[in-house]
Amino acid sequence: MALVSAAVGRTAARPLGAGEATGLLLYRNYLAYRRAWYIFLTGFLEPVFYLFSIGVGVGQLVTGFEFNGHEIPYAEFVAPGMLATSAMNGAVLDATFNFFFKLKYNKLFDQLLATPLTTADVARGELSWSLLRGGIYSAGFLVVMLAMGLVSSWWALLAVPASLLIGLCFGAVGMALTTYMRSWQDFEWVNLAMMPMFLFSATFFPLSAYPTGVAWVVEATPLYRGVVLCRELTTGTVGWGSAVSVVYLVAFGAVGLALVRRRLDALLLT
Repeated sequence: MALVSAAVGRTAARPLGAGEATGLLLYRNYLAYRRAWYIFLTGFLEPVFYLFSIGVGVGQLVTGFEFNGHEIPYAEFVAPGMLATSAMNGAVLDATFNFFFKLKYNKLFDQLLATPLTTADVARGELSWSLLRGGIYSAGFLVVMLAMGLVSSWWALLAVPASLLIGLCFGAVGMALTTYMRSWQDFEWVNLAMMPMFLFSATFFPLSAYPTGVAWVVEATPLYRGVVLCRELTTGTVGWGSAVSVVYLVAFGAVGLALVRRRLDALLLT
C-alpha cells in the first residue's frame, strides 16, 4: 500500500503558478492562430481606413479643435481616437465571439479544467490573449501615426500601455458579459453597444459639442476615458485627468475579471 501511495504521489500533477498557467494558455492560442495570422489584420485595418477617410479626407475641410488649451489639426485630433478604438476592437473580438465559441461549442474550458488549471487561470489566460491582440493592433496603428506625423510628444511612447488598459477594460467586461450569452443572436447587443461608443466617445469631435446631460453620459463610458487618455499622451497634454482615466480603466477591468471568474465557476464547476 505504501508503494502504491508513493507511486500515485510521484505521478500526481502539481498546481501551476499564475504566470506559468497564463503562459501556457497564451502559447495554446498562439498555436491555434499561427496559420491564421491574417485574421489579425481585420481589426487593425478598420481604424486605419477611418483615419485616412475621415481624419485626413474630412480633415481638409476642418481647421481643427482645441484640446486642453491647445489647438491641434483635425487629423491629429482623430488619430488617438482611432488608436483607442483599435485597442477596443482587438480585445472585444477575442473576448466575445471567440470566447463564446470556446465556452459553448468547442468546450475548450471544460477540457482545460480537467488539468491542474483553474477558472481563474482560464480567465487570466484568455484576457491576456485579448490584451496581446489589442496591443499588436495599437502598436501597429501608432507606427502609422508616427509615419503620418500625427504624434507631437514623447509621451506617445506610453500610448501602447494605455491601449493595453483599454484592452483590459473591454476584454474583461466583454468576457463577463459573454458568459450570459445564450446564442449568436445575442451578440447583436455587443454591436449595439460598441457602435454608439465608437461614434460618440469624442472620437471625431470634442465633448463640448454635446449638451451637458449627454456629455456626462459620454464621460462615463470606458471608450471615452481611453480616447482622452491616448489623446493626452500623443499631444503631450498630460495632467491629473490622465490619472483618473488610468484608475477608471483598471477598476473597470478588475471588476470584469472578478465577475468572469465567478461566472466560469458557476457554469463549469456546478
